[in-house]
Amino acid sequence: MIRRFTIPAFMMIAALAVAAGSQEQTSHQVPYPDGYRDWTHVKSMVLRPGHDLYNVFGGIHHVYANDKALAGLKGKKNEYPDGSVFVFDLLAQSGDSTALTEGERKVLGVMHRDAAKYAKTGGWGFEGFAGNTRNRVVTDDGESCFLCHDTQAKATGLVFSQWRE
Repeated sequence: MIRRFTIPAFMMIAALAVAAGSQEQTSHQVPYPDGYRDWTHVKSMVLRPGHDLYNVFGGIHHVYANDKALAGLKGKKNEYPDGSVFVFDLLAQSGDSTALTEGERKVLGVMHRDAAKYAKTGGWGFEGFAGNTRNRVVTDDGESCFLCHDTQAKATGLVFSQWRE
């Protein structure tokens, strides 16, 4: 009789452990930035052939900031409150040497500030969503994104964009 309850109880505990583990994993995911096109447009830039990151990030970039991120950009200390979100909308480029036009979306990159939740990556969560989907493309919890931001933008709060009047 004891043996009958031991196996189902063990299976239930194992299932709960797996569920808790997967819930913990998804709790660190960066949310999709619904409505980001209504946020403040911070800058645009184009990475062309010859740039070191062209193979990965070549194309037209538009960067958007929500109100909290915008306050951090405009501040003098490069401090960003929790809830700050930056989006970089990477589009394919087409055209010739006289005019570049936007093509299909390649990736929607997101930086989401939560100092406790993303402590391992400098207080920022990093995610990429493929094309016009919500399919996640960052597979290492944003560690590779963090390494680049930490190396090249540490002095500016890990943010590449800067506010200009």
